[in-house]
Amino acid sequence: MPSDEDRHRHERTPLLRPDHAATTSSSEVVAVAAPTSPSPPRINGDGVGEDGVNNDDDERTIVAKQLPLSRLAFIMGTAWLGVFLGAIDSTVIATLSASIASEFKSLSLLSWLATAYLISNAACQPISGRLTDIFGRGPGLIFSNIFFAAGNLICGLAQNDSVMIAGRVIAGIGGGGLMSISTFIGSDLIPLRNRGIAQGIGNICYGSGAMLGSVFGGLINDHTRWGWRLAFLIQVPPVIFSAFAAAFLIKVPPKQSNKSLLARIDFIGVLLTTSFLVLLLLGLNSGGNQVPWTHPLPLVTIPLSLVVFAGFLWWEGRARQPIIPVRLLMTRTVLAACVCNLLCTMVVMAGIFHVPLYLQVLGDSPTGAGLKMLPSPLGVSIFSVAAGYLMKRTGRYYWLGISGMLVFIMGVVIFTLQGKNQPLWQSSVAFFFVGGGYGAMLTVTLLACVAAVDHSQQAVVTSGTYLARSVGGTVGVTVGSAVYQNVLKASLWARFGDQPGAEEEIRRIRNDLGELKRLPEGWHDGVIDSFMEAFRGLWLVMLVVAVGALVSISLIRHHTLHATLERR
Repeated sequence: MPSDEDRHRHERTPLLRPDHAATTSSSEVVAVAAPTSPSPPRINGDGVGEDGVNNDDDERTIVAKQLPLSRLAFIMGTAWLGVFLGAIDSTVIATLSASIASEFKSLSLLSWLATAYLISNAACQPISGRLTDIFGRGPGLIFSNIFFAAGNLICGLAQNDSVMIAGRVIAGIGGGGLMSISTFIGSDLIPLRNRGIAQGIGNICYGSGAMLGSVFGGLINDHTRWGWRLAFLIQVPPVIFSAFAAAFLIKVPPKQSNKSLLARIDFIGVLLTTSFLVLLLLGLNSGGNQVPWTHPLPLVTIPLSLVVFAGFLWWEGRARQPIIPVRLLMTRTVLAACVCNLLCTMVVMAGIFHVPLYLQVLGDSPTGAGLKMLPSPLGVSIFSVAAGYLMKRTGRYYWLGISGMLVFIMGVVIFTLQGKNQPLWQSSVAFFFVGGGYGAMLTVTLLACVAAVDHSQQAVVTSGTYLARSVGGTVGVTVGSAVYQNVLKASLWARFGDQPGAEEEIRRIRNDLGELKRLPEGWHDGVIDSFMEAFRGLWLVMLVVAVGALVSISLIRHHTLHATLERR
């Protein structure tokens, strides 16, 4: 893919003029001039105005001065502490949900413990970019830490299931902010040329937290007097510490404007964005899990989410200061990167939810299945840091993105080779390559998006990638489950439909893996073959989606990775 950087030099920062320099009390920032004339904006290789989508005369971006490495390490360490804790909280519920549901005597609580956190987390991330542009990254991170701490405190002290779910919602709001704002801060304080390494370290924090979360929860639940409650309460002190550290260390200034803060918030955009995500994720997560797909809940929420999404596109395309600029997301590089994030996350989440089932069908224990997934965060950590290092050395990322996707596809191909006669450790190898390719993709697409737009728009395009991942994760689980269940059902009926009591037995097989130990005589081999057909169908769908992600990442353009924050 030829570079267009020679044809379009990306000098997005206009020359400073005294009468347009924004002022700030911090000694660590330098003002970038606001647009100064009504002349037509310059256009870059993606067709985006060099001064960004919103050429607002009353809003000015302040670019931070590059900090000493020691101070930068403290700031990013504060942000990454939140990422680590948020990642732990996203998986800790896996080993705690049964104990929590038993204490409250509410089995229906099981699925909502994870769903409540997922929905509020996903709904918060896309809007955090624009809101922290207005209020500042530091206040945004403090707010997120406080909400995260409050949510976990509520969970740890909850006396009924309603309060427990409310705590998970509040913690999810805070966790979503912790994840996304740490990325914004990295883009604000670290030049593009070095940004990949920082993103790789952030991915290590997330991967290690997600990997340790379920183990951490299980150990505390099984070996402490407070049980599962301590798993939530123990997170509160470090989060409070992180909030205080953010207040003292993070001085990234917000955008400057003559308008009041509230006047700059796209309230309708916030409402439409959160409503779309809540409705879509609620429908997709509840359908087939909490309620049948024919239940009014998914039948109403999913179509309504599409209507709200259409309204979101219409409104954001006309809003003066949109929460997520649709025109910016529709540019070639940003759109291709977001689609790649969506498709790759679909594959990853489908694998995470269904590979353990495959392993347990073949006789592996839940613990053994979980251990075989550990190479995935290891691959994410290694490949994301390696990708960041290579971008720092070469200043290029196009072929790096292609290479990362080929590694990703290689892992999915290994999934397709799995079968009842294959060794179970093959799944670990597949997870390593899928995780590695995914980590490289996350780093490359983030840098591609940020490099393709003006400095003032980097937070909102990053929010766009988080939106894509949120939707992709839920759609991946839903589509994967639909493929798996439909193929399994058809295969079981084809083999055993004429047997006495087949309907009830097939229903039990599809809903409980424990039924494999209680099968009627002569059913076992056929049932295992039916499961293998179902998993094979899912692996092939994952492979097709992964190839689509490769096509998407091949459409990004290369842009200069500047060595300074001013992009000169």
